[in-house]
Amino acid sequence: MSYRRQTTSYKPRTICIVTGSRAEYGLLYWLIKEIQEDSDFELQIIGTGMHLSPEFGLTYRQIEDDGFKIDKKIEMLLSSDTPVGISKSMGLGIIGFAEAYEELNPDIVVLLGDRFEIYSAVAAAMIARIPIAHLHGGETTEGAFDEAIRHSITKMSHLHFTSTEEYRKRVIQLGENPERVFNVGAIGIENIQKLPLLSQEDLESEIGFSLGQQCLLVTYHPVTLEQATAQMQFQNLLNAIDTIDGLHVIFTKSNADTEGRIINRMIDEYVSTKKKSSAISFTSMGQLRYLNAMKHVDAVVGNSSSGIVEAPSFKTPTVNIGDRQKGRIQSRSVINCSPTKDAIIQALKQAFSPEFGQGIQEMTNPYGKENTARNIKEIIKYFDLTNILKKEFYDIKIAD
Repeated sequence: MSYRRQTTSYKPRTICIVTGSRAEYGLLYWLIKEIQEDSDFELQIIGTGMHLSPEFGLTYRQIEDDGFKIDKKIEMLLSSDTPVGISKSMGLGIIGFAEAYEELNPDIVVLLGDRFEIYSAVAAAMIARIPIAHLHGGETTEGAFDEAIRHSITKMSHLHFTSTEEYRKRVIQLGENPERVFNVGAIGIENIQKLPLLSQEDLESEIGFSLGQQCLLVTYHPVTLEQATAQMQFQNLLNAIDTIDGLHVIFTKSNADTEGRIINRMIDEYVSTKKKSSAISFTSMGQLRYLNAMKHVDAVVGNSSSGIVEAPSFKTPTVNIGDRQKGRIQSRSVINCSPTKDAIIQALKQAFSPEFGQGIQEMTNPYGKENTARNIKEIIKYFDLTNILKKEFYDIKIAD
């Protein structure tokens, strides 16, 4: 392969993994494991963002419990989800990452996604002249400013690992050389293939909650390109849920996004008014419990990417509300609806219908590929990083 490095003066590559949230770390777990177990690598981990926040569960502990060493912890998250607060957090992050990179001096930084913490990590690495490998570029989420952050990260990165061929083409359309863009599939699908899957009884014992006759897994985040819609839209979802008798609900709380704390307060208030047997909430379920819940519930509801990317592997219906995930490639198991009470009720009825459930049993997940983590690791291992920092814009011929 033309991208393979010369090995005459071979030494282990120092790979720095950056993670800022519970969900992102869960996706990266098997890649981190592959790097840790490969003698050709020296693994570094930087934990930041929500991992270090008591409000969001101090999830850095899960990283350490999994047997990984966190080389640097970068405090950047302010106790504010306003636009000003998040912008200040980004500035603090750039300062912290600049100092961490100078000390750790990695050969390449590896990160995933489109959150503002990751933008700070990438911006500092670019200025420090450190090569950057980015996972899940080329995707579209038209309702969130993650869209612009994701494409900005693509332009600052040097190796690209996309989840579908369409997204690979989009990264190339952004001017990236095709020799640096690899369609490896969604890394979260590999978690489903490798993690131990629990029976419903074991899951209920793990979380201390019965799924009952019908159960929803609800994950809802603010639509950050809309002005102050979180409270109204989430209330519409709660009102729709209340119309279904006997329904049990598992809530996972929102990330540290603009207006995210509004949603989390509403979850707490809602759960406090219900019987403990009918509603429960988690700041962080952990990857194992979250994926197993996704397997056993009757529908995944909200606007999380997990309903689009991972849920189809379980043949679990997804009710995708509003525009936050608009533009993503979707399977037949995804039902899109507007964020109104009536539209959500109709979507839930469709998701619960036997005809819909039967119709999605034979579908395949468009994000699935084999050995995603290993393939990423092998490309990072052998890619020649000499002069990788200098990029020519790759032009595509456009018909007049």
